[in-house]
Amino acid sequence: MGSTRLPGKVLMKAGPQTFLQILLKQISYSKRIDQVIIATTTSSQDDQIVQACEEAGVTVFRGSEHNVLERYFLAAKQHDLDVVVRITSDCPLIDPYLADEMITFFHAHQDRYDLVTNRHPLTFPDGLDVDVMKFSGLKDAFEHATTDRQKEHVIPYFWEEGKKVYNFECAEQLFEKYRWTLDYEEDASMIRYIVTEMPVEESSPFRYEKIIRFLEARNDWQEINQTYVGK
Repeated sequence: MGSTRLPGKVLMKAGPQTFLQILLKQISYSKRIDQVIIATTTSSQDDQIVQACEEAGVTVFRGSEHNVLERYFLAAKQHDLDVVVRITSDCPLIDPYLADEMITFFHAHQDRYDLVTNRHPLTFPDGLDVDVMKFSGLKDAFEHATTDRQKEHVIPYFWEEGKKVYNFECAEQLFEKYRWTLDYEEDASMIRYIVTEMPVEESSPFRYEKIIRFLEARNDWQEINQTYVGK
């Protein structure tokens, strides 16, 4: 809730649902994610998130507001996780099947890679960020991270300290054209546009390829959040 650029963003609405509800619904379609933990802060301004999660029956962990790496580590430790899949709240339209593909790859190659991600470098549309790591790798990052950047953003430690990172990439540079992450009011408008205007079959998630096809068939979206695309 304490976002400096868009305060209270996760509980803002797109149609009848909040962005948090949309995110949880998207994740529910994953076949490889078997436990969801919302790792929020101990700040009173996040009490509303805790209440929303409790009403939805979702597990919550509360930790440091500024040391996000510590918060993730302690949440994973408390729940005895072996593999951690990190999806941030500014990606409400996360693609669950892309996440599943990355998780499957990680399990098949976890002896070779410490981190599987899709944002080093970014090629997918902005708003599809997924990071997959072993708990032991997260523990190593927690114990040895030294910079504010590493502690705030969690995964830079892996490539800055020479860990083995595999990056999922698109053939095209879709990051430079499409953006449905949630950082600014214009981004909220873009996600609302997709959620309210794009037809989706019942019991089906929003897929990133289908979102692109939907957008390309229309010409009334380009200016919604173009100021921030590719940044």
